[in-house]
Amino acid sequence: MARVSSIFRNPLPRRDLAILGGVTLIAGAIYLATCAVLYRIGFPLDDSWIHLTFARNLAEHGQWAFRLGVPSAGSTSPLWSALLAIGFWIRLAPYAWTYLLGLLTLWALAVVSETAARLLVPAYHPRLPWVGIFMAVEWHLLWAAMSGMETLLHGLLATVILVALMTGSRRYLTLGLLTGLSVWVRPDGLTLLGPVVLTILLTEKNMRSRLGGLVKYFIGFGVLFVFYLFFNLLIGGTPMPNTFYAKQAEYAVWQTLPILSRLNELLLQLLVGPSFLLIPGALVWAVRSFRKWDWGSLSALAWSLGYMGLYLMRLPVYQHGRYVMPAMPIFFLLGLLAVVEFSYSKTFGRYHWIADTFWRMSLAMVTLLFIVLGARSYARDVAFIEGEMVTAAKWAAANLPPDALLAVHDIGALGYFDNHALIDLAGLVSPEVIPFIRDEDRLAAYLDTQGADYLIAFPDLYPQMIQGKEVVFVANGVIAREIDGISMTIYRWNAP
Repeated sequence: MARVSSIFRNPLPRRDLAILGGVTLIAGAIYLATCAVLYRIGFPLDDSWIHLTFARNLAEHGQWAFRLGVPSAGSTSPLWSALLAIGFWIRLAPYAWTYLLGLLTLWALAVVSETAARLLVPAYHPRLPWVGIFMAVEWHLLWAAMSGMETLLHGLLATVILVALMTGSRRYLTLGLLTGLSVWVRPDGLTLLGPVVLTILLTEKNMRSRLGGLVKYFIGFGVLFVFYLFFNLLIGGTPMPNTFYAKQAEYAVWQTLPILSRLNELLLQLLVGPSFLLIPGALVWAVRSFRKWDWGSLSALAWSLGYMGLYLMRLPVYQHGRYVMPAMPIFFLLGLLAVVEFSYSKTFGRYHWIADTFWRMSLAMVTLLFIVLGARSYARDVAFIEGEMVTAAKWAAANLPPDALLAVHDIGALGYFDNHALIDLAGLVSPEVIPFIRDEDRLAAYLDTQGADYLIAFPDLYPQMIQGKEVVFVANGVIAREIDGISMTIYRWNAP
């Protein structure tokens, strides 16, 4: 079986690399143009501004902090924040460099996926690199690339590691280093230990080679993971970033919902788009892999489903399933491999071309349709964040007293556009609130004790705490008005 090193020793032809690069840039331009027409350029998540705030403070002041002078482990992805800092050094931040990083990551994912298809289905020699093109324009992945978040970089690293297993690579030291690197992107990179260790145990011929493979892998992994633990301990006093603990506490209610209800939410997010046409393919590839004892492919599928299941159990599946997006590329690739292999088979004899054409044309048409629908969805997400979080942050910066202490639930835009001292009610940079993060009575008492002057949040988050509080500003963004009329509001907490 070909090894993953072939991806680097025998890269795609320059023509195909250029095609994938051009398609990626055009897709990204469509998303940005749609944003500009609907409202304005920005990011679809408030969390994007958290990374950019850390990045700016690192680049301009040499501090790993959300608020200057206060070191914080509030960044989920130290590596992503560090990469974003380059944009501030070269004066292309916050927008151009961030979009470029995302599109480069998407292009790399398209290249890896196209190369994997050619390695795993040798008959596949297309005129157009359509497997890679699918990855470059699939709307979940494109949304992630343009989100300003680390999501797709984590998905790229996971895909490279799993493709290495699928193609029979035995470069276990390299795989260990990549796994350790993935933890610097997101702490759930730890889940990649499972498929790699399992594949080593099942594919190596004897105990000596298994032990040797595991030793190499864990040396590579440990080198980077130990530094990651020390980094968090030094900055925040815990082995994992604050977000790891804060998200668990904030969404504890989600974990009490019936499992079928949570599964329905996951499927709803996953199946919106061309992905529903790839599910039969993923199942076919799984059966094929089982018959051939292809443990690499089976481990990749198990990781993808397990990763989605892990988030299904712990965190809500919302915002187009952004938490499970890192598992989507490998799941899509498995389905695409079955489509490719089906094209070169004769399953239905002389009528096979009909089924093959129908499958591929359906996939192409739905994918193209969701470029448009995805761009519109992305633009609305951006308009919501710009109209609510960014608008409120800029108003606070211009109108609230300089010495005011702000209690804030969504801190990203506030951190970037405003310099007031703040209390993070979501616990990302104020970990002391995590034990009572959803207890409004204790939160209110804490704000009183700390001397908070203003509360900035959506009204439905703290219905008890806002009772009797004076409203001083309502963002009143156009998208919020269309959805439910609930808008980012600034309340006076303590009367002057």
